[in-house]
Amino acid sequence: MPMPASASGLKNNYNMRNFLSLRATIPVPHNEKLLRHSKKISISENPVKVQRPKASMYAFIFLTWVAALIWFEPRLIQLLSIATNPLEYFSLIVFIIFIDFAWLYGIYNIGIVAFAIHYKIARKKGGTMPVPVITSFPPVAILYTTCNDFVEASAISCLQQDYPNYKLYLLDDSTDQAYKKMVDEFAAQDKERIVVVRRPDRKAFKAGNLNYALTNIANNEKYFAIADADEILPSNFLRRLVPVMEADPKCGFVQANHEANPNTATRIQQDMGVGINTHWKWHQPLRNQYGFVMFLGHGALLRYDCWKMIGGFPDIVSEDLGYAIAVREKGYRGRFEEDVTCYEDFPDTVRSFRIRHMKWTRGTCEFLHKKMWWLLKAKNISWVEKADILFPTLNLPLTLVFFLFMINSNLLMPALFGHNREMTWVISGSEWVIPVTELDGGFSIIYSWDFFLITLLTFFSPVLCFIIAMRKTPLKLIRFLSFSTALYAALSILSSIGVIAYLLSGKAIFLVTGDKKQQAEKYIGLRKNFFASIKDKYRQLINKSHPDSYIVQTLEVVLGVIFLIAGLKTMQISFFGLCFAFMLLPVLHYFGWDKRISRVLVHIPFLLILLGVLISGLSIFGMQSVFFGYGFHF
Repeated sequence: MPMPASASGLKNNYNMRNFLSLRATIPVPHNEKLLRHSKKISISENPVKVQRPKASMYAFIFLTWVAALIWFEPRLIQLLSIATNPLEYFSLIVFIIFIDFAWLYGIYNIGIVAFAIHYKIARKKGGTMPVPVITSFPPVAILYTTCNDFVEASAISCLQQDYPNYKLYLLDDSTDQAYKKMVDEFAAQDKERIVVVRRPDRKAFKAGNLNYALTNIANNEKYFAIADADEILPSNFLRRLVPVMEADPKCGFVQANHEANPNTATRIQQDMGVGINTHWKWHQPLRNQYGFVMFLGHGALLRYDCWKMIGGFPDIVSEDLGYAIAVREKGYRGRFEEDVTCYEDFPDTVRSFRIRHMKWTRGTCEFLHKKMWWLLKAKNISWVEKADILFPTLNLPLTLVFFLFMINSNLLMPALFGHNREMTWVISGSEWVIPVTELDGGFSIIYSWDFFLITLLTFFSPVLCFIIAMRKTPLKLIRFLSFSTALYAALSILSSIGVIAYLLSGKAIFLVTGDKKQQAEKYIGLRKNFFASIKDKYRQLINKSHPDSYIVQTLEVVLGVIFLIAGLKTMQISFFGLCFAFMLLPVLHYFGWDKRISRVLVHIPFLLILLGVLISGLSIFGMQSVFFGYGFHF
């Protein structure tokens, strides 16, 4: 049987007999090297304490936002004087409300960066944290989850732990016989330490897979770790994390840090890996002190008693976040260990990237639908922690709001408040007359330097941490921002489809990012009448909204063209670049990231957006409104 695509793409086909040579090929995180020489202490000398979050960061965010509203809102309210009928009032009110919340998210992103810097400085002044050690070694189960995406190098890293008391459980949900054979052959090489777990059904996706193993097989260990199929655990993973759990009985889980695997095979992984490193470094460590430490689904050590206490992982796609809030309500809290670093892969194709995003979008919608009201009523979770949970989780579903804002500000408002005029361009002595639409002169009240400044801050705030992190390598920064614009900024339509599909179906599907053979459900229209075929296609879109679906891709292209025409009509250069990204993303889904033409096209959206920012800064064409919240989903 031929080797599956993801397996054949590995540079080396490792096996258990090659541990010594493999140790040299699997990279050791830089901070692990430092920790080998750091000071060690006994738990009894100085037990690790999990701090309650401070309110200062979110107090800063909300107070700054209120100050911005006090300063700017009167001018926004004056826009209502332009309206002459209910539809115009509605359009302006939607415009104003969205701007207000876009500012809130912009200030949130700025607050994260500011307090991350403060956290880093304070941690540096405090000196190197002692490494706790233990004299007894409680048993640990390492749960390696796979579904048609087994990576032998990752599984081997689970067996390279310098911890004496653990067992590896391969939780195999694969349907492909080739992958099942790979799992079995790997496990046969060390029957004492490896157990293959296959359940009789695939209910509840990853949560069901974990719950089945913990209920029926891996139920004798005090702690369990979770590793994704493509994850590389450092050899000190258990040695560093078990003492943290042992030192604090109220620590429900410890989440390790992550970086991009430098041994990735594809160009898109190499281009976008720096984003993984920067995001984890800036957004996670400060939550030990200022927010809610989330269990992020993999690369973590969890307490078995906590899992048992809450009745197992909740039956939702976002089982990791569901687990974290459930144990928090029981009086436990997570901890983020910045100095223990795992490696993970960025999706290896644009298709895989889009599949992962759809899983996240519908999974987050499901979490908010089933758990948000419970979370708001939770008594043991502070308002700071609730805010820190809801800000990032609401971000994906609110993309639909951004999509509606684009319709309002780029289609409805020009139709209601626009005036036709001709714009003359003189190029090399030749005149070009272009008919355009400009907004009513009443909008000039918001064309001021301070208004533009806060708009610009909102626009760039989601990528501020990347700008700071790569400030000394400007070419690398520009390349990364170009690539990120072509991928992330173009996701608005796909995200909106996912949100609408969940609202209509109430279902979230666990799409496996690394499953090469996973495809959207196909229906053969010839065997049914026309109306039955249409009904099947509708169900396909609503129940799964898989990025492979031609319906999804057609919607992306068609809506991109509509917005593109509107952007040209109103001469909104930045929006033109965004619309080009909308249409380019489904093309890259098939055409690929590595093609030479792709390497050129992916830079166009970012360059057009930057050009639009410069033109808007000069207030020549009155295009400022297009920027409000654009970076909202970057």
